[in-house]
Amino acid sequence: MVQPRVPTQLDMEKQQGDWELERLNQQKQDRNMEHLDHETGKISRKGFSWQLIMAAVVGALGSSFLYGYNLSVVNAPSVYIQELYNESWSARYNYTVSRGTISILWSVTVSIFAIGGLVGALIVIPMVNFLGRKGTMLLNNVFAITAALLMSLSNVAGIPEMMILGRFIMGIDGGIALSTLPMYLNEVSPKHIRGSLGQVTAILICVGVFVGQVLGLPELFGKESQWPCLFGFIMIPALIQLVVLPFFPESPRYLLLEKQDRKRAEKAFCIFLGRNDVSQDIEDVLAETRIQRNLRLVSVPELFKTRSVKWQIITVIVTMAAYQLCGLNAIWFYTNSIFSEAGIQPDKIPYITLSTGGIEILASVISGMTVERLGRRILLIGGFGLMTLFFGILTVSLTFQHHAPWIPYISIVCILGVIASFCIGPGGIPFVLVGEFFQQSQRPAAFMIAGSVNWISNFAVGLLFPLIQEGLGNYCFLIFAAICLAGTLYLYFILPETKNKTFSEIDQAFAKMNGISSATKGNEIHPTEETSDEIKVSPVSNKGQSQIELQKTDTTCTV
Repeated sequence: MVQPRVPTQLDMEKQQGDWELERLNQQKQDRNMEHLDHETGKISRKGFSWQLIMAAVVGALGSSFLYGYNLSVVNAPSVYIQELYNESWSARYNYTVSRGTISILWSVTVSIFAIGGLVGALIVIPMVNFLGRKGTMLLNNVFAITAALLMSLSNVAGIPEMMILGRFIMGIDGGIALSTLPMYLNEVSPKHIRGSLGQVTAILICVGVFVGQVLGLPELFGKESQWPCLFGFIMIPALIQLVVLPFFPESPRYLLLEKQDRKRAEKAFCIFLGRNDVSQDIEDVLAETRIQRNLRLVSVPELFKTRSVKWQIITVIVTMAAYQLCGLNAIWFYTNSIFSEAGIQPDKIPYITLSTGGIEILASVISGMTVERLGRRILLIGGFGLMTLFFGILTVSLTFQHHAPWIPYISIVCILGVIASFCIGPGGIPFVLVGEFFQQSQRPAAFMIAGSVNWISNFAVGLLFPLIQEGLGNYCFLIFAAICLAGTLYLYFILPETKNKTFSEIDQAFAKMNGISSATKGNEIHPTEETSDEIKVSPVSNKGQSQIELQKTDTTCTV
């Protein structure tokens, strides 16, 4: 006679995980019914407040806006900055510096921004864990103001090292900002607008690029006597954020799960969601935590060892590398030279360049309006695919630009097409995906990985593109076309749709690729022996972190 198999601990945990997932799905349906418009039969997209939108805009103003601004602001005063290097060198050493040395100093000035960004990405984990998401953004303004003072006063002081140091510090600001802001937006957003609100990062980057182009016009600050004002302007958005952001709450997920401050988390949810009863939102967060099994903050090495997020990490690395290596930064950094090669007269270039900024803003706004309808997957694949097409046409038009007077205008259209294709999808969605792919405890480490890949790739493009352009000539953009095509194919076969899904549902979408079940997922790094329903917080030695353990009672959340 066959004896019945005795359920193991793993079986019990699997069953409990399945129950939790089923309960989350039912809650999702119930929440949708709460927003059902009985007259139209459609789901209402309410459930957020003006404070949420303002917090996103103010957060981005002192973060992604400044990143975009510093990408474009160095173009207009480049001649005057190189003159500063030449004059200061002559005054110090009593001889004129060679043109090659000036070019090297200028390349360092451009590229050191990315080195600073890498430093910022590497130090972001302790900052967001200790200061919180909002606190980190506030402290980050100190870097921006310091950098602005150094760069704007370098001409008066006659010290070119101040310009280079200021660019490095501004890079640190950008590295911290591009990790912290998407993390904050992801954690404060309801899932039905998470993608749209996440696109605020990309929209403000584009606005920053455009403002840098406008202020750099000769009629404004793009002249020899006033170019330092371009860098002094950096202080204005930083000061606005420093004054206004304290009036908005910290991330409720951070308060609840990392600081265990339920009262402040409830208050933050009330403010951001625009309603008084947020008990179900608190319970959703806690229910996801029960499935995850623990909330001890995960380090970068631990995250790399976690089998359950293997393909999430690979996808983030591929997406962030393609974000920088797709060739758009080459166009931003070397816009003037590209338009010159296209046959545009030098006095017309600053105004033609404004069209790139306008296209960026328009395309990113369209992306923000459609990302919750079309989804992340379609916009990413479509964006990289169109960039492949436009880079191919651009190569042909540059090759034959002297054969007919109208061919250079095809090059301009292709450049605008590349920019629009980038901003529609690849320009902002990668930052949204990083926040959606990982649990609360894994998110800081994930953003550190994404930020490191982002800034290393940024530095590589800024340093190597002039050499590639010199070596390959008009065929240099074929390299970027190949990178975009590779990104398109990878995302087509690997990336699942994350639109309007909870973090647990996104985990399930990757579970089959990772070869791991939902039952074992949470116990992979730091297993716990308790197997119940209530969340209890206990300290973890030597790191000042906390671990979520499961006890044998039930939790109900009421406000």
